[in-house]
Amino acid sequence: MHATTMHDLILHHYPMSPFAEKARSMLGFKGLVWHSVHIPSVMPKPDVVALTGGYRRTPLLQIGADIYCDTALIADVLEHREPEPALFPVHARGLARLVAQWADTTLFWASMSHTLSPKGAAALFGKAPPEEGKTFATDRAAMRVNMTQLRPADATSAYRSYLRRLANMLDDQPYLLGEQPCVADFAAFHPLWFTLRINPAMAGIFDGTPDVLEWFERIEAIGHGQPQRMRSADAVGIAHAATPEPIKPDEVFQDDHGIALGSRVTIAAESFGTETTEGTLRAATRTRYTVERQDERAGTVHVHFPRVGYVLREVKA
Repeated sequence: MHATTMHDLILHHYPMSPFAEKARSMLGFKGLVWHSVHIPSVMPKPDVVALTGGYRRTPLLQIGADIYCDTALIADVLEHREPEPALFPVHARGLARLVAQWADTTLFWASMSHTLSPKGAAALFGKAPPEEGKTFATDRAAMRVNMTQLRPADATSAYRSYLRRLANMLDDQPYLLGEQPCVADFAAFHPLWFTLRINPAMAGIFDGTPDVLEWFERIEAIGHGQPQRMRSADAVGIAHAATPEPIKPDEVFQDDHGIALGSRVTIAAESFGTETTEGTLRAATRTRYTVERQDERAGTVHVHFPRVGYVLREVKA
């Protein structure tokens, strides 16, 4: 096995995951070497939960004993690690984040509801054993508790409109915000990838937007960088052997909740996949939360979440 260091990038993912494809593509854009740990697509995920304490969405980025949840935060970590080429272009930093947030939520769910409609699910799971499709559907239904879902016909209408809007953005430039790809492109790419590459029986919706298909192929051609396979147990062992990066003393504490650092807290996603991670609040900066937790197998880890899209609560004694 390739010798690893505590500073290596380890992506926990599975091949069919659209958000993992976003992360893999960003790693490719940065030209990075990374370790690829394949995780189950449905629960149970014992090694994932050992690292996160509960959070189970895909992918995770691990660097030693630091675990980064959500591709919005992973993008920031990769940008810090390798500033060029930039995911957040200086001339459009705010716009890039806004388009990415829309793509990761509104565009993503329209794509999923179209691509996994009854017709789409039949195409995707038609040749698989019946229990495979049923297990996947049950698992995802549990992740969508209290979430309003688009009906398939409404989703198809919305998805078609969104593809036209992307086409409009590409009228006079090769990428969504200009001459170079940025985080907006990778966020918009992965829901479309799920339709085009994972369930192409539903890809007829692209017939009216050939410019979007050409853009898609430009992003896909960027590739995934240099992945090297790693066993899940080895990644957990790396976390156990490592120490989380110290919290910088100059990190600004932004207290919007009246919860002091050092408090026992839970953090969970607002809607999809709302399993909680419990631990000690070590940082709450302008953009992220950091929770420290202990696990028998993973040791002491810091689990990091973006502020946007996550709910912080104090655990009352």
